[in-house]
Amino acid sequence: MGKDLSCFSKKPYVAPEFIKNQIITIMAQASKKNSGFDLSSLIIPIALIVSLLLYIFVFGNPENFKDATKHEPKPGNFMGLIYLGGWIVPLLMTMFITTVAYSIERFITIGRAKGSGSLDNFLRNVKSKLSGNDISGAINECSKQKGSVANVVLAGLHKYSEMESNTALTTEQKVLNINKEIEEATTLELPTLEKNLPILATIASVATLVALLGTVLGMIRAFQAMAVAGTPDPTKLSAGISEALINTAIGIGTSAVAVIMYNIFTSKIDKLTYGIDEIGFSIAQTFAGRKH
Repeated sequence: MGKDLSCFSKKPYVAPEFIKNQIITIMAQASKKNSGFDLSSLIIPIALIVSLLLYIFVFGNPENFKDATKHEPKPGNFMGLIYLGGWIVPLLMTMFITTVAYSIERFITIGRAKGSGSLDNFLRNVKSKLSGNDISGAINECSKQKGSVANVVLAGLHKYSEMESNTALTTEQKVLNINKEIEEATTLELPTLEKNLPILATIASVATLVALLGTVLGMIRAFQAMAVAGTPDPTKLSAGISEALINTAIGIGTSAVAVIMYNIFTSKIDKLTYGIDEIGFSIAQTFAGRKH
């Protein structure tokens, strides 16, 4: 048997086996909630389909143009003007819709990762429980908080309780094991937090390039109209210039939104990882302090 730890606290010592069963139950519930098909993988194809339908049936509606050829929109008709952007427009719209959809998805996911309550209060409560050697109470805080941060803390507490009853290792080795457990749990949680962020980063750079392609194609059309013998066709000339400007506007706007959202989410993730590092350090130091 391990040493009697009741001398470290006025509170009764909780058997490690009971704590372990608590942790297994909580982690099993979290795993069950996280299982299932990832609907976020359907966002891009759905965005493409929606963009094509909007381009063909909404922006390309004959009511937006002066004639059936759809070469000249009615005065002040913005939808018809967007349609003149050409086939690049649905691609840029797909990127924009994807950016908005993934931004909403990340807001929800990162919000859940933080947990159901205030992260600062959660960390403060766990530290308080640890200082009183109330491991069971700290575990209960994790079960109430939920989320990625609580999962990492739960893994650390699991190892903490396991090391309490271990008599084969030195204090330094036990502390190292606790730190390693927290690092491994953090490594498992980070991919969930950072998922889909590379897509936003890609859109932030690619949208501008695609818009530039559309701009070049539009200017080619404009110069071709000017090269026609005699007086340039003003309809073709305006269509080419419109294609260039519309693609530029949509591409720059999409890129700007993607950059802003990416920076917001990375900032939120940095805050979560800082909280994890802080509580992980507290768990290890609390254990080490009680062994000296």
